Amino acid sequence: MKNEEIKTLSLDQLNAKLKELKNELFNLRFSHATRNLSNPLAIRNVRRDIARVQTAIKEKSNGGNNNGTK
Repeated sequence: MKNEEIKTLSLDQLNAKLKELKNELFNLRFSHATRNLSNPLAIRNVRRDIARVQTAIKEKSNGGNNNGTK
């Protein structure tokens, strides 16, 4: 998933996407544990997508205030 795609989503859509990605990560980890995962790099890609979505959620919930202060 690209950053441009993520930035166009609303906060509700981002939360739904985050839930979907976490479920996908669980399934990939389960497949990896049972030795049925054909592409182990998929885990890394999903983890990065989760991080991108979480960052976008944080940015939108802060109202775009990204100057590093809390």
